[in-house]
Amino acid sequence: MLSSTLRKMARPMVRPATSTLFQKGLMAAPLTRGFATQAFNVYRYDPESKAKPKLQTYEIELEKCGPMILDALLYIKDNMDSTLAMRRSCREGICGSCSVNINGGNTLACLAYIEPSPEPITILPLPHAYVVKDLVPDLTNFYNQYKSIEPWLQRTDGPKSDEMTEYHQTRDDRELLDGLYECILCACCSTSCPSYWWNPEYYLGPAVLQQAYRWVIDSRDQFTDSRLSWLNDTMKLYRCHGIMNCTACCPKGLDPAKSIVHLKDMVSQNYNTDLFSDLKAKVAISSNSRESGLNN
Repeated sequence: MLSSTLRKMARPMVRPATSTLFQKGLMAAPLTRGFATQAFNVYRYDPESKAKPKLQTYEIELEKCGPMILDALLYIKDNMDSTLAMRRSCREGICGSCSVNINGGNTLACLAYIEPSPEPITILPLPHAYVVKDLVPDLTNFYNQYKSIEPWLQRTDGPKSDEMTEYHQTRDDRELLDGLYECILCACCSTSCPSYWWNPEYYLGPAVLQQAYRWVIDSRDQFTDSRLSWLNDTMKLYRCHGIMNCTACCPKGLDPAKSIVHLKDMVSQNYNTDLFSDLKAKVAISSNSRESGLNN
C-alpha cells in the first residue's frame, strides 16, 4: 500500500504546452503593483542604417508578458518589433548570453524581474563595449583574453597512461574551486569595472583573472609558476584597484575581487627573481599565439 502511494507521488508533473502557459488559470499573474502597463526604453543601433543610437520606448501590458526582463524583450521582438537584436539562450542564468545593463546595473535579463514603476525601465547593452547591433555587444576582446590564460589543465609529466583514467585530488583541494568554476563568462563584471574601461586591451579584467586563479590553485595543474609569471605584469593583473564593482554586480553571486587579491598574494609569495625571469622569457617567446596581454 505504501509503495503504491509513493509511486503515485513520484509521477512526473505534466508541463502545459508553451502556447497555453499564459492562459488564465494556468500561470499566476506577474506582480504588477497596480500597474497595467510598463514602459521600456531599449537601446537601438543599426550600423547598416548609419543612424545615431537612440532609445526607443515600448509599452507592454504586464498581464500579457512573463515576469522577467527577458520575457519583456522577447515579447517586444515577437509582437512589437522583430528587428530588435539581442542575445539569449538558456533562460536559466547558465549560458550568460543575455547580459545587459538594466537601469544602470549589469545583470542577466533572464534573472532580473520586471519591477513595475511609473518610470520607464532602461535597457542598454553592456557598457564600454563595441556594439554589433542593438543589445548585442562585441565580446571578441573579452573571449581572446580568456583564451590567453590557457584555461585548460596543463601537466609537466605528459599525457596520462591508458591505465590512468583521471587525475585525483583531495576533497579539500576540490573545495578550493568552489566559487570559481561557476563563472559563466557573461562579462557583467568586466564591463562594470572602470579599470577595464580604461585599459581593455591590456588589463585582463575581473572575469578572466578569476578564471586564471581557478587554474592556478587547481592541484591537478602543474604549470602554476608559469601561469603566475605570465600574470605578474603591471597591466595584466595590477590594474585592479579594488573598486568592487565586479563583486557587486555578479549575477551568480561570485567574488572576482577576492580572487584577484588571492592571485596577487600568490604572485608575491611564490615570486622568485631567477625562476620568474626565466619562465617569463620562455612564455614571452611562445605568447605570440596568445591574443592578449603585454610581454614585457
